[in-house]
Amino acid sequence: MKIGILTGGGDVPGLNPCIRSITLSADDNDWEVVGFRRGWQGVLEINPDDPASIAANSLPLTRDGVRGLDRLGGTILHTSRMDPRTHPQGDKTAHVLHVLDRLGVDAMVTLGGDGTLRFSAHLSRQGFPVVSIPKTMDNDVFGTDYCIGFSTAVSRSVEAINALRTTIESHERIGIVELFGRRSGETALLAGFLAQVDRTIIAEIPADLDVLLPLLARDKAESGANYAMCVISEGATIKGEAVRDDTMRSLPGSDREEISVSRRLGRAIRISSASARSFRNSLISCALASRTRWTAWSAWPLEGSQCSFLLVASRGGWSRSKTAITATCRSGRLRKARSRSTFQACTIPRSTAPR
Repeated sequence: MKIGILTGGGDVPGLNPCIRSITLSADDNDWEVVGFRRGWQGVLEINPDDPASIAANSLPLTRDGVRGLDRLGGTILHTSRMDPRTHPQGDKTAHVLHVLDRLGVDAMVTLGGDGTLRFSAHLSRQGFPVVSIPKTMDNDVFGTDYCIGFSTAVSRSVEAINALRTTIESHERIGIVELFGRRSGETALLAGFLAQVDRTIIAEIPADLDVLLPLLARDKAESGANYAMCVISEGATIKGEAVRDDTMRSLPGSDREEISVSRRLGRAIRISSASARSFRNSLISCALASRTRWTAWSAWPLEGSQCSFLLVASRGGWSRSKTAITATCRSGRLRKARSRSTFQACTIPRSTAPR
């Protein structure tokens, strides 16, 4: 019996040990093992009548050849994200089956995530024996609780988050860490929990910025060190926005730049902070322009919000009667909340309110 092995998608620790384990088990049964280079792409580039193309795109795997492989990260077979059904020249399933038949491969063992396993399932439906081993840092393969690469992704994410804390704290900012997870937020959820971040946004639940931004502002204010940490899945979405074509999530990250919520969240935090300062200044100017003669005043964000402010003013010093006014950015108006004296209400233009 002859078994073929290939790895597809991203590389993770655990692939080489898995290749070694399969090879040793096959050798115990006197089975032959051949590894295909660069995933399904390597299979497509093989011409069964050309020994040079076979040698360039495949590798015999033996007991001696995989010795010590369990101590190496990555994959000695290299990898690609090729799906033969989406080849520029059309569906290449027939060519894959032809190559496997000519090389005498009786069964395939495929190590991969989303794309690799989808084509493996397709090949199985064509009647070719396939054993698939889930490999994905997202841990989102249906039918299994654990995927190769997930544990390392979580542990490395926790290390990265904790390492960033010193920088975020030093600059008194809100840190946003984007982690793997196009459709699944499990990596972000577990890493965020273990690193004890303030907020975690997962791909399954759209983020409501009207809720999230005030919460992050409160987390920052109450942290004791004036900073906050937020973890977000790369596939996260914003509540209320139109759902984009789901095929975009299967593209490499560089091609999905325009749908990155983490970057937009970072901009929203900066805009919110800048607008908050502008709004506070508008409140003070408005108060000073009113007919009441205040000799002392102060303004600061209300708890849990960067968009609402509490303006406290008094006539004749703080020991005498005080007037407290709340300002809400949604209406852009000053509202008298509590007063022992007369206050002349005024309106703040909507253009000065945070958006």
